[in-house]
Amino acid sequence: MLTWYVTYHCKKGQREAFYQALCELGVREYSRGEYGNIRYDYFFAAEHPDDLLLVESWTNPDFQQAHCKTKRFARLQELKAQFCERVEIEKVNW
Repeated sequence: MLTWYVTYHCKKGQREAFYQALCELGVREYSRGEYGNIRYDYFFAAEHPDDLLLVESWTNPDFQQAHCKTKRFARLQELKAQFCERVEIEKVNW
């Protein structure tokens, strides 16, 4: 199993707009329906008002790589460029 912890460091005051854009795009729902996806959940950082954490888990790294080749993922990259200053990713293989 592969789990990614993705911290989106949003531009000041843009976390809510970024999250709303993700919801409108249906990123979570679409990703949860992809083969091999176990978890795809967002969390708001209590102590960092501009950070959004994504925890996503996949049964196999190949399925996560296929996810990265979708049109929706490409649109996500555009949203990140619009709303985020930087993104940190931690990958854990179980």
